[in-house]
Amino acid sequence: MTLPLMPKATAVWLVENTSLTFKQIGEFCGMHSLEVQAIADGDVASHIVGMDPITTNQLTLEEIKRCEADENACLTLATNPEIEKLLSKGSKFLSQSKRMIRPSAILWLVKNHPDLTDGQIIRLIRTTKPTVKAIRERTHKNLNKIQAQNPVTLGLCSEADLNAAVAAIKK
Repeated sequence: MTLPLMPKATAVWLVENTSLTFKQIGEFCGMHSLEVQAIADGDVASHIVGMDPITTNQLTLEEIKRCEADENACLTLATNPEIEKLLSKGSKFLSQSKRMIRPSAILWLVKNHPDLTDGQIIRLIRTTKPTVKAIRERTHKNLNKIQAQNPVTLGLCSEADLNAAVAAIKK
């Protein structure tokens, strides 16, 4: 079952604003009913501001009322195309440490697959054209500190994506 965005904040809001059981809220938010009870008692998540799942289109008022009427009913997440699109894309954010290893992956690609175009490297590693150009031309500011490393082992791209890019060169 897909969980709502910000499950604890959603659980806080549901505890404060509905008469749903702890079990129903726990199942919907992916939490144990005792954890939801601790939220209701104020022992856990007292600093978390509740997030209204109705305004974020994760639940409908009718769904909440249906489950309030029947203790055995389970809440179901409303389908929101915007949220599904965000969840399916995956995160585009890379931590600072991952950003620092990109030049290593670019150097490895340039050494082992010199026929890859700058555009292919940019798509594979999600980097910028100036970075690729600087490493190709050996003008990168940290070039003497960069050690070539396989982007697959660094987790910057998948083996299938790398193989597809290399196969595209051969065609």
